[in-house]
Amino acid sequence: MKIKDQYPVFVSKQLKETRDFYVSRFNFEVYFESSFFVLLKSEGETTHLFGFIDEIHPSSPPVMPAMTSESGVFLTLEVDDADAEYTRFLEAGYDIYYHLKDEPWGQKRFGLTDPNGMYIDIVQQTEPEEHFWDQYMNAE
Repeated sequence: MKIKDQYPVFVSKQLKETRDFYVSRFNFEVYFESSFFVLLKSEGETTHLFGFIDEIHPSSPPVMPAMTSESGVFLTLEVDDADAEYTRFLEAGYDIYYHLKDEPWGQKRFGLTDPNGMYIDIVQQTEPEEHFWDQYMNAE
């Protein structure tokens, strides 16, 4: 099999609200849109795609209900300056679910949720604490 492209698609009950959330808060652009599907693209040299499909459309997978906060999936968006993004979100009055924190594994991050309840982890890569990863790198 030769893969030409790949991107995740999330089943949603709130397609338009979700589209507007990612466009207004994260500067994604609408790459493709129909009445039941929206494909978003990040800006920048390297672009990333992900989509949302309305749960009531026939092409939505029959075994996949719309996401909830308990769906077991989250989206990570890596940024250059987590401090600046955190301040921007706070000043704009957005609810922050997980406040800015330097993590020992080498990330500065904070989190919020989208209209579907999906957690969005906004991260900046940093230097991990010395020897933090040693305990996790055992190959057995």
